[in-house]
Amino acid sequence: MLIGIFHVAHVVLAGVWLGGLVFTTAVVSPAFGAMKWSEAERVAVRSAVGRQYARVGSVNLILLALFAVLDGALGGFGARFYAEYALLLLLFGLAAAHGAYFGGRLSQLARTEREASIEEARTLAERRRSLQRISLRVSYLNLLVSAVVLVLAIGTRA
Repeated sequence: MLIGIFHVAHVVLAGVWLGGLVFTTAVVSPAFGAMKWSEAERVAVRSAVGRQYARVGSVNLILLALFAVLDGALGGFGARFYAEYALLLLLFGLAAAHGAYFGGRLSQLARTEREASIEEARTLAERRRSLQRISLRVSYLNLLVSAVVLVLAIGTRA
């Protein structure tokens, strides 16, 4: 009975994590793109949303890791669990890099861009767009790894 409860929590938390990423990538980001804001304003708003999401997402990711370990400990560790744990470590790294590096750097570039001369603003805007493209690739990698984590979480008791 207890094993089943931990397994269900494990799978639900993996689904919630993936769902949050899909929502922010497929709904929130395109909605911001449709707003009539300047790029600098859009980056500032995304940054604020990202900081709030990081608070909620971090708790979800920590709980997911905890319940994955509990599920494995009670049900017997195996190759699927170890693969999931490795991917969870990667997710922690991707989430930290995305928030700490990309979010902070994009916000800084947007602030500097608003205060720069026209020529400097063009150069900063190009750097910001380049960093945004890399950030989007990291987001897609995060989505892919998260989907695999969910599949592994579902399959650990199948």
